[in-house]
Amino acid sequence: MSLPGLTTINKGRDSSEHAPKNRLFFKLLKSKEFSVLSALLVLSVAVSLLSPYFLRVQNIFNVLRQISVIGILAVGQALIIITSGIDLSVGSILGLMGVISALLASAGLHPILIFILAILIGCLVESINGLLVTKVRINPFIVTLGMMSIARGTSLLITGGLPISIENPITFLGGGYVGPVPVPVILMFIVAIMGHVFATKTLPGRNVYAVGNNERAAKLSGIRVDRVKIMVFMIMGGLAALSGMILSGTLNSAEPSAGTGYELDVIAAVVIGGVSLTGGEGSIIGVIIGAAIMGVLRNSFVLLGVSAYWQVVAIGIVTIAAVAIDSIKNRKRD
Repeated sequence: MSLPGLTTINKGRDSSEHAPKNRLFFKLLKSKEFSVLSALLVLSVAVSLLSPYFLRVQNIFNVLRQISVIGILAVGQALIIITSGIDLSVGSILGLMGVISALLASAGLHPILIFILAILIGCLVESINGLLVTKVRINPFIVTLGMMSIARGTSLLITGGLPISIENPITFLGGGYVGPVPVPVILMFIVAIMGHVFATKTLPGRNVYAVGNNERAAKLSGIRVDRVKIMVFMIMGGLAALSGMILSGTLNSAEPSAGTGYELDVIAAVVIGGVSLTGGEGSIIGVIIGAAIMGVLRNSFVLLGVSAYWQVVAIGIVTIAAVAIDSIKNRKRD
């Protein structure tokens, strides 16, 4: 037999215990990641109804492999855009780093040494972008546009416009498998997890958001804004080098024109994934989901036999729609 007063207290306790869970659930529903994930699920269901081949394991791995390079680059691009910057040179630097890693492989260096040197050189190249943006105060759009031409031209000068074949175990990064899973897919998820932990659990990661939200306030609070901006460009350089090695490993050769147009795909993945172009907002998880949406879109066109030219049109429409939604939300919030 329970007393009325005690029953009331217990009910109150139960409701208070469930309250945090309810708040967490509604917070999840309102998050950008949930809306982007919902879009991915709806798109996937629609494609699976139209094509019986979509949900096959081999096709899923193909989609993941196709988005792996874009996903890795998008992690770095997201950090730059969160600081209110942008990097148009990622595709060209990817191509350059692929050429450099091929030259290092031709010199007979150990794969681990090739990997380390390529990452360091990629960080160095992108640090130039960071220094020009922070110390010379040039708009990041102009700086990275110029670097895009410099990196692409350097690749063409080194190779004479011809591909360099690679015969080195470093190609495992792009062409290897761990069981049935392609290595590039594993690397993408490792980079995504590390990027998420960095952005949400570390002080430098939180400083990235602080700089993007209000640069002046960040300076007044003691954050070294210039160092944060240079840091995110260097992270982008390391990821571009990794992507260059993956792409070269997939083809067993380094193409000087590799990565052409990737900068647009990367920015599209970041924007579709919920990162605000005004800075200070977005998540790494959303960015990977955004890359997955692009991959499913492209795969659906192939499975349904639609012209490849419509892929470009569709990605452009989705990107504009994502930017428009973000712009409308920002205006309402302001």
